[in-house]
Amino acid sequence: MKASIILLPGDGIGPEIVAQARLVLENVASQFGHEFGFASHPIGGIAIDEFGDPLPQATIDACKTSDAIMLGAVGGPKWDDPSAKTRPEAGLLKIRKELGLFANLRPIRLFAELVDASPLKREIIEGTDILFLRELTGGIYFGESGRSGSGKDEAAFQSMIYSVGEVERIVRLAAKAAQGRDGRLTSVDKANVLEPSRLWRQTAARVMADEFPDVKYDVVLVDAMAMHLINRPKDFDVVVTGNMFGDILTDAASMLPGSLGMLPSASLGDGGPGLYEPIHGSAPDIAGKGIANPLATILAAAMMLRHSLNLNAEAEAIEAAVQQVLADGLRTADIARGGEATSTEAMGAAVVQRLAGAQV
Repeated sequence: MKASIILLPGDGIGPEIVAQARLVLENVASQFGHEFGFASHPIGGIAIDEFGDPLPQATIDACKTSDAIMLGAVGGPKWDDPSAKTRPEAGLLKIRKELGLFANLRPIRLFAELVDASPLKREIIEGTDILFLRELTGGIYFGESGRSGSGKDEAAFQSMIYSVGEVERIVRLAAKAAQGRDGRLTSVDKANVLEPSRLWRQTAARVMADEFPDVKYDVVLVDAMAMHLINRPKDFDVVVTGNMFGDILTDAASMLPGSLGMLPSASLGDGGPGLYEPIHGSAPDIAGKGIANPLATILAAAMMLRHSLNLNAEAEAIEAAVQQVLADGLRTADIARGGEATSTEAMGAAVVQRLAGAQV
């Protein structure tokens, strides 16, 4: 296979972790007889510094003509001024809209080797395997916003808006995912308070009843779901929710496996290139120190192979290599729990070696 992969390293630790994912993908291409072409483009804070725009048109154009996109992370204190004309995060929102990436898939998988890295008790988290589907291009993040008044009377607003079509397409995708797993789907909303959530609940219920009667379906309020993730995560299989709720819940769920540095994600649309990234941020406090965990980004590369390039065996090879380096006892600082920590580059190299069948 020949594939064009766009790299968006971004800010902070982004360049460090994307570099390791690229090495893994290059090794996969060599071993399995594929030809992957790579090109890097700016996004986020670095793009603001160079072009005054967090998502330059050249980056958009390159992404649209690619087969898949690997993103690092964006943002940092340098660009945190709330009065700034634009912010790095605006680049993320825009690329999702430009590419029609309406579905964010975030698997919360607990590697057996890291059970003791979690702050939660083994009996609570052991066996956890949840797939979150977060609606990505609607909701409050894309609603009308503004400010009015001044002084003590100054007020700000941001509208949460969802259409029937937006809810239908993400619920259908989640239900199909559930059919391929354990056959259970949970929809999360705030229908007791928010009108958009009432529309969400009504639409989701209709889609499930009419089109997916074989899937066991239930509904949970978002505040209750936050509690359930901590006290009974094993009870959930596939979870579908809106943009803001999904953003918050999946970050909370990252503590189940012990670190944001272990969790990949995929953002998918209707047939165009998918965007793959770790769920963590740019971590500017550790940027350049060589201690960032590249495994989430490497696992995102596996998701890329599976979802965008239909290379399932290659994806499984990466995932098996990651599991093996963990079984070998290698740990970056975020999951070392006081033990010896492996550097970013050494962890990436270990995965590559395992892919090649070499001993670490």
